[in-house]
Amino acid sequence: MVPYRNERAAALPARLSRSWLLTSAADPALFAPALASEADSVVLDIEDAVPEEDKDRARTEMVRAMQDGVSAWVRINDISTPHWEKDLAALSEVGNLRGIVLAKTEHPDHITKTAMMSRAGTPVVALIESAVGLMNAYDIARAPGVFRLAFGVGDFRKDTGASGDPMALAFARSTLVTASRVGELPGPVDGPSNGMYGEELAAACKVTQSMGMTGKLCLDPAQADGINHALAPSDQEIRWAREMIEQANSGHAGADGSYLPRLARARKVSELAETYGLWNS
Repeated sequence: MVPYRNERAAALPARLSRSWLLTSAADPALFAPALASEADSVVLDIEDAVPEEDKDRARTEMVRAMQDGVSAWVRINDISTPHWEKDLAALSEVGNLRGIVLAKTEHPDHITKTAMMSRAGTPVVALIESAVGLMNAYDIARAPGVFRLAFGVGDFRKDTGASGDPMALAFARSTLVTASRVGELPGPVDGPSNGMYGEELAAACKVTQSMGMTGKLCLDPAQADGINHALAPSDQEIRWAREMIEQANSGHAGADGSYLPRLARARKVSELAETYGLWNS
């Protein structure tokens, strides 16, 4: 039986996905709640979420679920492990793969080799989780096959000794944002804020958004809606955009040099709000 996938999230282009929900591929009982959640993108995880001794079983569960109709992304093991090739071979057997999240990406050829061993056109998200990966982010963002960059905060902190303070991670986030821009990619996906909900999660998402990142990983389906709301245009932005566009359509154009950039921003807000189902809400 195919788990329910909400139509809005299923139809949303992944370049606009805000919430990226990671769920362990070793536990099929978690698939249905993840797929029924408000997450824009669901990622079946056969890397960090799965102990070494369960890798083969998790891979089998992932293939079985996707052959039964589940449509999702899959986070595969990094290229330095023997699991990487097994993961890609298994994914060649499924037809509902939305894309690959490559763990511990450190060099552009990690992306290129992964793309070459996958079906043509399979998008690959490069998960940057180390200082080496961060320093190579500009080259990774321009590698053939890369779709989007993501920030593996936990492993990056372990690698560098950085704290979770936004200031300590500002350089890393800024690097991923500028690398994405140089590579003409969508905005990067920020790391998870585990155990945060409500106002605390909203504050973490404000950091994400202020840095120029446009998505966020999460491990709990209950966080997806909060992330979606926080990373979408606000009610205030939508009202401003509507007024700006209405003035432009009525012929009341502004006279100063900031008018055209503001109008372009208003149209972008309106397009995003329309895509996320917020423009007419």
